[in-house]
Amino acid sequence: MERRDLRDLAERGVLLTSRAVAAGWPRRSLTRALRAEGWTQLRQGAWAEPGREPDLLTRLRAVLFREPRLIVSHGSAAALWRIELLGGNRRVPLEFIDPRRTLRRTNTGVRVHRLPLGTGDVVERQGLRLTGPTRTLTDLLRRGPRDEAVVAVDSALTYRRVGHVRRAPLARLDEIAAALRSTAQAQGTVRARNWFRLCDPLAGSPAETVARLRMYDAGLHPESQAELRTPDGRRRIVDFLFRAAGLGVEIEGYAYHGTREAHRRDVARFNQLLRCPEIRSLLRFSAEDVFHRPDYVVEEIRATLADLAADSQ
Repeated sequence: MERRDLRDLAERGVLLTSRAVAAGWPRRSLTRALRAEGWTQLRQGAWAEPGREPDLLTRLRAVLFREPRLIVSHGSAAALWRIELLGGNRRVPLEFIDPRRTLRRTNTGVRVHRLPLGTGDVVERQGLRLTGPTRTLTDLLRRGPRDEAVVAVDSALTYRRVGHVRRAPLARLDEIAAALRSTAQAQGTVRARNWFRLCDPLAGSPAETVARLRMYDAGLHPESQAELRTPDGRRRIVDFLFRAAGLGVEIEGYAYHGTREAHRRDVARFNQLLRCPEIRSLLRFSAEDVFHRPDYVVEEIRATLADLAADSQ
């Protein structure tokens, strides 16, 4: 039997060895040929064609070609929707829901949740079946951890630039609340509803969300994205405002500055915030501070609030 070219047997850049064997390739020579041609093994029985970066879509397809009944879900669905999570681009298990709830064995790097799916929970995107934004968010809220779930919800509620692409809001607070109410008996729903109350559609980045949660845990409850006016009437927004004390808090993202012009605008904005009559003091923290030195952030805020209170006496 004449052997077909391996690229011709691949689908969307993924070759299943079972398909090559069925086309006449002996298993032993098949593995040698795949390695010699530069194919990348994604998992047992699945290879990515040469020259193709084994990105998330490719890795998901490698699983779905073998288990087509699975639905992309949780963190994997969030990534496809461009919903931000904590951890950035770290490699995490591929996540799926088995709506039949019968699949018990999973491979390394794959997590299968045995959960029911309702009408309208599943959509098709980029050739894959995955949970829609609202179902994805409620799954993350039920699963946790808290900070990642709240970061995801905040991200989905507003415009965000993710991976150099600006995307529109994907869900609304009332839709998520209704979805949690409709599945009140599902495991983790009580906790999910408590975490959902911590979400804020005004958050502008994961760093802002985490900063708000750290302040909340410390008993600090500032206004988010407070609107201010400079003496000449210019509108300015401060990330967090302790209005009674006159303390503003700004959280800088990873893309802070970037260019000389961006730096100039940032300095001008900072100076304009200081001119607002509501601002007596203004603190700035980096995303690194928020993620890696949260105690320092909270201590600085507490100390500044104490200083402002002492000055007012």
